[in-house]
Amino acid sequence: MTLLPEEHRALQETVARFVERELMPLEPTLLAREAAGGELHLTADEAAPLMATCREIGLTGLDAPSEMGGADLPAVALMGVQEELSRTIVPFSFPPESPVLRLLMAVANDDQRRRYLEPYAQGLIRSATAISEPGAGADPAAMTTRAVKDGDHWVLNGRKIWVSYMPAADFTVVLARTSPGKDHRGITAFLVDRDTPGFRIEREIPMLGGHRTYELVFEDCRVPDAQVLGEPGSGFAHMQLRLTRRRLLMGPMCIGMARRALDMMVEHANRRVTFGVPLAERQAVQWWIADAATEIHACRLMALDAAAKQDAGGDVRTEASMIKVFATEMATRVIDHAMQAFGAMGVAKEMPLQLMAQKVRTMRVYEGPTEVHRMVIARRLLGGRR
Repeated sequence: MTLLPEEHRALQETVARFVERELMPLEPTLLAREAAGGELHLTADEAAPLMATCREIGLTGLDAPSEMGGADLPAVALMGVQEELSRTIVPFSFPPESPVLRLLMAVANDDQRRRYLEPYAQGLIRSATAISEPGAGADPAAMTTRAVKDGDHWVLNGRKIWVSYMPAADFTVVLARTSPGKDHRGITAFLVDRDTPGFRIEREIPMLGGHRTYELVFEDCRVPDAQVLGEPGSGFAHMQLRLTRRRLLMGPMCIGMARRALDMMVEHANRRVTFGVPLAERQAVQWWIADAATEIHACRLMALDAAAKQDAGGDVRTEASMIKVFATEMATRVIDHAMQAFGAMGVAKEMPLQLMAQKVRTMRVYEGPTEVHRMVIARRLLGGRR
């Protein structure tokens, strides 16, 4: 936290108080809900007072444009915000979602800025993103969803899977192939409204940790030219803006979870006595704690360095891949050691550790699996040094 400028540290401290006073008291309710087989999701009655408090203390539109009522904060500031929010298993974030916001800011035309970006920046509408497909993942060469031009409309046909934030999303950013090819060229992004004919949610897919994703179907789904986001054929390239931002934020997400697990482990080690000796005096536990603190610090430095580079206009795709790999593997180790330190209680449904373990396990898959990111990092280094 001391690495941030004073105004950003003050913001992080405000978010930390919000998390401790407003979100953590909801954890027992959410844990019980998930243990009973329910979705790890806030009800409308639970979310409404949280949103009201956010608006009251100025925790909305943190990186939205100032002309739209936002604070226009840099990526560095968002690192601290996301770190604090991720210390709790309560699924709450300050609207709007930063990655989609940045995509719209960079690509939307004037009409789309009025219809989508402005209400989105104000937290009035919500979004989803549909990239992956059954049997193809996010591989552009295997993408089968097609969009064919028909007059002043496009007709979409295909399926998307692993889509989050449905059915609450007011619009979905959908990638579809609009011209022949076997790479990212010829893929176009469309803004598809929730009530568009031919667009439906096929099924809900329960995931680890009480989360849900969805499979979507497009059957002769007609969208007008005005819904094309960016130039036709540039959709995959533009989507990298969202993906890179999301991967950078996975750094502080993992840091927040690892911090919570470390704090719990330290408190438990000082209190718990086994065979007449406090856990805090066991070398294995001491090393778990020392390694956790060291890796959290290293990950924070990585995240802040990449965020500063992005704020300066630099290309951080390689750094984002590095953070995606390092942060998720770091959090996996720290949370696992905390669970081990707690013994049977560490894997009990009434403890948040098991939900954090499940969440970070899914993070090693979405936004590109670890193995793909390692491959990308190596290719960029090898290609640049030949």
